[in-house]
Amino acid sequence: MDPEALKKYSALHPKPAGLTLQYGTAGFRTKAEQLDHVMFRMGLLAVLRSRAVLSTIGIMVTASHNPEEDNGVKLVDPLGEMLHPTWEEYATQLANAEERELQKIITEICQKAAVNQDKDASVFIGRDTRPSSKKLSQSVIDGISVLGGQYHDYGLVTTPQLHYLVCCRNTQGQYGKATLEGYYEKLSKAFTELIRQSPSSGESQRHLKIDCANGIGALKLSEMEPYFPKEVLIHLYNDGTKEKLNHLCGADFVKVHQKPPRGLDMKPNERCCSFDGDADRIVYYYKDATGRFHLIDGDKIATLISIFLKELLAKVGQTLKMAVVQTAYANGSSTRYLEETLKVPVHCAKTGVKHLHHKAQEFDVGVYFEANGHGTVLFSKAAETKIRQLAKEEEDDEKRKAAKVLENMIDLINQTIGDAISDMLVIEAILALKGLTVQQWDAVYTDLPNRLLKVQVADRRVIDTADAERRAVTPPGLQERIDELVKKYKLSRAFVRPSGTEDVVRIYAEADTQENADALAHEVSLAVYHLAGGKGAPPQP
Repeated sequence: MDPEALKKYSALHPKPAGLTLQYGTAGFRTKAEQLDHVMFRMGLLAVLRSRAVLSTIGIMVTASHNPEEDNGVKLVDPLGEMLHPTWEEYATQLANAEERELQKIITEICQKAAVNQDKDASVFIGRDTRPSSKKLSQSVIDGISVLGGQYHDYGLVTTPQLHYLVCCRNTQGQYGKATLEGYYEKLSKAFTELIRQSPSSGESQRHLKIDCANGIGALKLSEMEPYFPKEVLIHLYNDGTKEKLNHLCGADFVKVHQKPPRGLDMKPNERCCSFDGDADRIVYYYKDATGRFHLIDGDKIATLISIFLKELLAKVGQTLKMAVVQTAYANGSSTRYLEETLKVPVHCAKTGVKHLHHKAQEFDVGVYFEANGHGTVLFSKAAETKIRQLAKEEEDDEKRKAAKVLENMIDLINQTIGDAISDMLVIEAILALKGLTVQQWDAVYTDLPNRLLKVQVADRRVIDTADAERRAVTPPGLQERIDELVKKYKLSRAFVRPSGTEDVVRIYAEADTQENADALAHEVSLAVYHLAGGKGAPPQP
């Protein structure tokens, strides 16, 4: 490491005085103009991480569903997973260090993590379509270069594509070819094989309207379109040519506001979906004949995938263990349907994709989705080997066919992370193979009415939770009060959890009617206000 070069380059990417940032589930995210130093330093960190694990590391410049003025950065570990928690702490230390301490902190990280500075380092870089992303990814490159790392800049890619590319590279091509063409070919081949087996294959065209949040999803879907079978017609809206990224559109907007995005004209019973800004989340929706809007969120997507996989696993006749992982925000009706009707075990994990991903790895087949539409399916090595073997060698026709469908599903699913493009193709294939309309899918179960609220508090740390955030351990008396309130309503539950980013407490309540869900949420918000140090005026109903 050349201390003089580090000093010189670091001065070109100065840290604004008094700014401290925290590496969270989504990496670093804030206003774009405050991120130049962070990008440079994450370039440095990626080189250290690469030398520590002797593998290629990914850096994605994106702020996902945040407004266009924001930006952010997250690191991708060797198998396409999120950065290791210990290194999240290193990231925070490095981002917040004063310039004169940089050298010292890098040396400390090298000692703690046994980093050999003489090893080769390799970093893959990707970015979204924000106006600030190109310049910020140049700052990343400066950081990589100062420490003598090699890099490949993939330019504009979706977040899941970068995760995929990193995984391909570090599995020496076992997971696929580490190029965008490789990604398009692998997914479209599996998708085409699945669609060709559907009952109505070749007769009717399947139309799908996609709101691309004015983001990277539009660019990549149009690149991928030539690879799609001709039975499938996608229509792109909010493609980024006219409007701002994520403005009144995208998966997050649709989920939060429970209404269609701007710029997409919906006719009754048409299948529509929305990606978020970096294309790692997806939600579906439609309008019924009376004009009522129906949202199909991550819970219902997980349910559809589970129904399909469970049928196939039963046909194959293997004793593979399947489970669904949700968070406390999953609608109670989905949990009930999965456990009682489908007889699939459901596990609850803390909010945040990394917690769900980690839990899902415990099963042969682990389906995980957050209600916001971020999720995927994981297959254990053993399950995958078994399924591929059966698809090749099984003598019973029915079993072999089912194994072949499972094999195509394995290839179509991006197992590194939630991927809107991959998830969309999985859903389209399942609906075609099962001959389901969007209304029939929606009717599998009816969501319990629910309400999300937040209460401002002086210090969010006064609330501590247990049982995957479903119970409040502190402050004393709060959980007892919530338990009393929940008893007043039918089919009800409620929980509170501190926000990961601001001094607010988030409240979720559900009950048999919207009126009861609203009343319960309000009563719980009052309890939080009085027992957990609420700020400002008490919550109004």
